[in-house]
Amino acid sequence: MKDLLKQINKAFDNKIRLAIMAYLMQKKTATFNEMKALLGATDGNLSANASVLEDNRYIEINKGFAKKKPVTTYVITDLGRAAFKLHVEALAKIIQGKYGTKS
Repeated sequence: MKDLLKQINKAFDNKIRLAIMAYLMQKKTATFNEMKALLGATDGNLSANASVLEDNRYIEINKGFAKKKPVTTYVITDLGRAAFKLHVEALAKIIQGKYGTKS
């Protein structure tokens, strides 16, 4: 169990960050407005949590314009994909009771 707990990533402890990563694992990219509507998060809450993921290099935040309106896009990185996969696999093993070194 001790080894599995080491694979639990603090960056994914927050439900907003967990949801961002889960969504991006499937979609690979999402706009700020798309994530905000999906999560029901405030601008500040979403922005702050996305920044934590960006600081860890799990997502990239790209800012641009579409039809003269600002658009922020979140893109999952390879590092983020690998870290989240490891996190989810560790959680699954813990939930399934596979604590042994052979699991």
